[in-house]
This record gives sequence, C-alpha cells and structure tokens, in this order.
Amino acid sequence: MSKYVLVLYYSRHGATKKMAELVARGVESISGIEAKLRTVPEVSEVCESTANIIPDSGAPYVTLEELGNCSALAMGSPTRFGNMAAPLKYFLEKTTEHWFSGTLVDKPAAVFTSTSSMHGGQETTLLTMMIPLLHQGMLIMGLPYTESDLLSTKTGGSPYGASHVSGSDGKAPISEEEKTLCIALGKRIARLAGS
Repeated sequence: MSKYVLVLYYSRHGATKKMAELVARGVESISGIEAKLRTVPEVSEVCESTANIIPDSGAPYVTLEELGNCSALAMGSPTRFGNMAAPLKYFLEKTTEHWFSGTLVDKPAAVFTSTSSMHGGQETTLLTMMIPLLHQGMLIMGLPYTESDLLSTKTGGSPYGASHVSGSDGKAPISEEEKTLCIALGKRIARLAGS
C-alpha cells in the first residue's frame, strides 16, 4: 500500500478547499508520498435526510478506512465561533473504532483553518481541532518560525497551523504568505509521514 497524507477538509464557501489544495500541493512535492483530498458531507437539520454517497463536485467523501490507512492527516475547517465546523466534528465523532484499535497512534497530524476576519478565532479553531487528534494518539505538528512568512504575514498564518482570512463575503484571495505557509505545512507533514 502506498503512503499517503489524507488532506481532509470541510468548506462551505471554498476558502478552506483552496487551502486544502495548496496543502496537497506541498505534500505531493515530496517524493514517495501522495495526497488524498477528501471532504465530509453537510450535517442535515432534518434527521431523515442523507447525503448522496458521492458529492456532486469536488473531492470525494472520506471513509473511515481511508482515515485508518493514512500515513498522516492534514485537517482543515472554517471557523465556527472559534471551533471547527459541525460536519467535520460529526465525522470525527464516528472514529471510535480507530480510538479503540489505536490505528492512528503515532501518525503525524496538522491542522489548517479559514476565518472571515483577522480575529475570528483562527488560533482557537486550530487548537480545538487538535484535541480529538490528541485523543487518537496522533503526533501534532505546526509551522516553525523558520518559515519566515510567519513573521511577515499581515493576513493568516500561525505556528499552530496554516490559516487564511477570507473576508466577510468569504471571497478574499489567499495571500502569497498564506499560500507559502499552506504549501510548507503540506511539505512538512509529508516529510514526517515518509520517514
């Protein structure tokens, strides 16, 4: 089985999806490891409603098997009141089988997020996304300050993971610093996963 980094994300307006694609680009720049882009379905407010097995567009929905077989995990979510979005949390709450079996223990993990405002909860979202991964026994990694864009960014970027300020309409382009940091996060997790 080939080694891969599962780049798992939820994105409503597309900003987190663009970040996931940049993280995947960083992963795939490292020889011997691939990126597997996956997403999660919306959580329905109607209990009887279920999502199609395959999304209409974009990345396929993740499976528990893909999570268990990954060499590393990079997980992204927009911020919802300083926390990850409900669809991603809902998926994580179904990973008990991996917790019981220890499938994810000692695998590298990293997180990324997007917010509509500079102080919209980027760091709290990154930190709270780490909690279920720590419970799974994963090895959490961020971005070191040797990534000089952390010192110069006027938009997103954090030692806890990559971040992006998408603007109040969710359409602000990803800045050059944010792009560089997303790619750097992908490269870093790929190197750890491949070693």
